[in-house]
This record gives sequence, C-alpha cells and structure tokens, in this order.
Amino acid sequence: MFLAYVTITLVAVVANAGIAVADFSRAGFVLANSAEVDVPPSWLPWLATLKAAGAAGLLLGLLGVRAVGVAAAVELVLFFAGAVAAHIRARVYRNIGFPGAYLGLAAASLVLAVAR
Repeated sequence: MFLAYVTITLVAVVANAGIAVADFSRAGFVLANSAEVDVPPSWLPWLATLKAAGAAGLLLGLLGVRAVGVAAAVELVLFFAGAVAAHIRARVYRNIGFPGAYLGLAAASLVLAVAR
C-alpha cells in the first residue's frame, strides 16, 4: 500500500506542478480552455497558485508531514471537482477528461494518504 501511495502521490505532484507552470505562463491551451469554460484570464494566477500549493502540500505529505499532505489532497479534490463542475456548467465535454483525471489523482492520493 505504501508503494501505491508514493507512486500515485508523486504522479499527482508532477501533474499539478506542471499544470501550475502552464497556468502561470498563460500557455495557449490554458487560455483557450479557460475561455471555453468562462474563467477570466485574471483568475489564472490564483488558480495556478492553488495547484502549486496542492502539489507542494502533497510533497510535504510524502516527506512525513501527514496532516499537510491530507489537507493538500482535500484541497485538490475540491479544486478539481469545481473544475469538472465548470466544464459541465459550460457544457464543454470534449476535454472534461483532463480535470477528471486530475480529480482522480487527487482523490486517490487522499484515500491512500488517509489509509496509510
């Protein structure tokens, strides 16, 4: 179980850190996607900060600060549940798998962190 926790959580850390960098740099696909789901570009730095903080918190959880890791996983689950909801609200289903995958990673990290 520990190996699954470490593996899934490391994947979640890398994925969230990567998408936070894309958000901070205002990558073209990020701007296009946020426009499709009616998220103003001015929100991107705030959203990127939440993703980066979640990644950092998950990493701290891996390094032994369990409460921070669990809190970060909860934050990312809520964040990406909101992202999925934004896609549904805007009726943008063609790329809903991306926030869905991030939500799955966050949820798996949370379950494994709590079960540990």
